[in-house]
Amino acid sequence: MTKIAKDLGQVSEARLKTESQRILRRLCETGAVLAVASQMDKAVVVRDGATGEATRTAVVDREIAEAMALKGWIVCEQPGRIARYTITRKGRAAVGQMLAAGENHASGFADAKVTFVGRDASTPLTSDPEEARGRIRYGIAESPLVALSRRRDRDGERFVSEDLVSAGERLREDFELSQMGADAAQDWDRFLTCTDIDGAAEPAQTSGAIAARRRVQGALRDLGPGLGDIALRCCCQLEGLESAEKRMGWSARSGKIVLRIALQRLKRHYAMLGDAGGMIG
Repeated sequence: MTKIAKDLGQVSEARLKTESQRILRRLCETGAVLAVASQMDKAVVVRDGATGEATRTAVVDREIAEAMALKGWIVCEQPGRIARYTITRKGRAAVGQMLAAGENHASGFADAKVTFVGRDASTPLTSDPEEARGRIRYGIAESPLVALSRRRDRDGERFVSEDLVSAGERLREDFELSQMGADAAQDWDRFLTCTDIDGAAEPAQTSGAIAARRRVQGALRDLGPGLGDIALRCCCQLEGLESAEKRMGWSARSGKIVLRIALQRLKRHYAMLGDAGGMIG
């Protein structure tokens, strides 16, 4: 990367913290790298799938990637026309601190010191304190969707194919982008029981976050109740399948079936949108 010091000076601390948290969180996932092509103004996070195919999981401005490199949070192990960066030990410590700080702030204990346990800071607040404590979420290196993609059906085929994983990751990326604004995460729980968002007030966000929010709303509206609920819980909020089944009153092991149907519908939704519904970093 070139002119890194100059670019870091042009990136505000608030923006760097917000965007780097999202990207570093993704780089903690197994097999994830940040790819930066020469002469391109965007960098992408890609993760190797179970079948060897790469899935794009995040997009970020090049200047943010350069700032993270200068901070020592990422390091380039494969230089070239397309440089590939991986997260460092310093980067893992940084994202742990960011997520723990976000958790403390959301809980009203901004000054408290806690041990980071891997919960995603994009998880919204809920009006039910018991539910907030009871939700089981996956660790920082894995998501429910990734775990499900490793399972096989009776015929030995993967239960969730890579194209369905990509659809779920596309929804999650938009969800995380939609959180980049003041109090943006506080009203998403309403979608766990209702996907009718007509007339909902927009939070104070950037245009990119608002656009991402509308894409998520459109996808959830298309999925409808039930399918939208499980997609939001497991793909976006990283709630485990067993926890989601219990909270929604479903029978055991039914969640993975419903989630696969939701991903199939989601794939069709994005196919109909084409590039107009793509991720924007």
